[in-house]
Amino acid sequence: MRSILLITTLLILVISAPSLAQEWTDYTSKTDFFHVNFPGDPKVQDITYPTEYGITLPGHLYSVANGPSRYSVTVVNLADAEKIHTAKADQCRKEGGEGDACGNGWRGDVQGSIVYASFQFFQRPGVKVTHYAWYNTDLVEGHRLQLVNSDGSRTFAAIHRHNTRLYILEATVPKGAPAPGLFQQSLQFIDEDGKGVRYRTTYTTGYSGEWKFPAPPPPRAR
Repeated sequence: MRSILLITTLLILVISAPSLAQEWTDYTSKTDFFHVNFPGDPKVQDITYPTEYGITLPGHLYSVANGPSRYSVTVVNLADAEKIHTAKADQCRKEGGEGDACGNGWRGDVQGSIVYASFQFFQRPGVKVTHYAWYNTDLVEGHRLQLVNSDGSRTFAAIHRHNTRLYILEATVPKGAPAPGLFQQSLQFIDEDGKGVRYRTTYTTGYSGEWKFPAPPPPRAR
């Protein structure tokens, strides 16, 4: 009888442990205009983000540790990129610089921000890239990556630029663990009223002719 009770208790603990460790939270940031499902309430930190063209921009890091798994959304505010780059170019000329040395690289910095963020994943020591593709969420275009890390864990990432913000979604799970589908597939962009955004055609970061930032969005389906 005592053995049966012990076995029953162990079974209850084993069965209940995963559910206790995966209390998912529908998290919305009205500051950075996104919604995502996290396995718990995220820690929110102010960060600075060094760009490809040598400036530093403000942002926020939303992160959750769930056992050996790690989930995060990094949001970089690109709104002041033009102003910062212009001031940098002006200062260069005041100090006697000229030509390309004092070029204003803000368009390249903003336009290439998704590519640059993707490249940072590729540069991590010991990683093997197993998937890299263009894709979209609610017709907001972006890049999707999958990596195998040196310890056998896997990293799943998605990178988007919407309005004036760069979004870097990342989850790392242990070797043999399921892909973090609930986290990956839950990303949604919201407007200033907190309503989910979905477009009728692709929201693209490309441009032609007179380049405007942020780009005028396509018509919304909702």
